Amino acid sequence: MKILLLEDNERLSNVMKYALLDEGYRVDCFSDGDDALEFIGNGYSCFILDINVPNTDGISILEYVRLNHAKTPVLIISSNHELDKVKESYEKGCDDYLKKPFYIIELLQKVKKLCGDKGEYLIFDESYRYSFIDHRLYKDEEEIELTKKEILFLEFFSRNIHFVATYENIEEYVWEGEYTTLANIRSMIKRLRKKLPKDSITIIKGIGYSLNKNVKFL
Repeated sequence: MKILLLEDNERLSNVMKYALLDEGYRVDCFSDGDDALEFIGNGYSCFILDINVPNTDGISILEYVRLNHAKTPVLIISSNHELDKVKESYEKGCDDYLKKPFYIIELLQKVKKLCGDKGEYLIFDESYRYSFIDHRLYKDEEEIELTKKEILFLEFFSRNIHFVATYENIEEYVWEGEYTTLANIRSMIKRLRKKLPKDSITIIKGIGYSLNKNVKFL
């Protein structure tokens, strides 16, 4: 899973970043709201936004996220304890609010809850498993090499294992917001299907792809 972190306190940002990395997340850090806004469409599973940052503030970015990525969870963090700011954050659509100072364990628990983490592995059958911790696919104890896009495709399902990934979803998350073609998507899926047990990826005609109903979290 990939997280966008907007925090202008460099020390706190680094502490948060490495704590999240230790939990197996990928993290892109920003200290300026305008810079963060440019990358909003790069396929994030969660946004962690400080309110008071240079240029575009966290609540304005929250509004943009809700207009363009309505279902992606947003955690607002702030040293501002005024009730009006807390209320405004929830009214604009944040999923949770964390007041500074906070314990890092509080942050991690909220992120895990928002991201819907179900387990450490995707289990395809008795031999094949994908690890969300080290981002690797295994057949028994042998690693099967994956490309970055193949990894991102599998991790797209980390919140909802039987979600149907549309072509638009795949372009946003796997291609990280960059334009691609249906041919490129189909080619990537074809290569990945060869690395997994038969029928692990189901084609939903005219819509996209889903994981087989027998795939589970562990």
